[in-house]
Amino acid sequence: QVQLVESGGGLVQPGGSLRLSCAASLSIVSIYAMGWYRQAPGKQRELVAAITSGGYANYADSVKGRFTISRDNAKNTVYLQMNSLKPEDTAVYYCNADFGIFSSWGQGTQVTVSS
Repeated sequence: QVQLVESGGGLVQPGGSLRLSCAASLSIVSIYAMGWYRQAPGKQRELVAAITSGGYANYADSVKGRFTISRDNAKNTVYLQMNSLKPEDTAVYYCNADFGIFSSWGQGTQVTVSS
């Protein structure tokens, strides 16, 4: 089972940017998909973005054009570049590794967008 460690969260003003990182404890080359999810207080966890082992990426409609997911297989790391942040992006962001038959989660990193 893989261990995932997120970093890069914090407090940012509306319109600002953050880059989240997710470091995996093993090679991510053959992992079916790596993704970022988020959960705001009182809401269900939702998919933000995911990228397959082949490099195909998909995004939630609410973040299209603002967020970009990428992966560095050499560093076993997945990134989420978040631009033009809005208060409604405030949430705990979780990294996910989807092996197809099971998945692993990181502990999460808090992102707060506020003036």
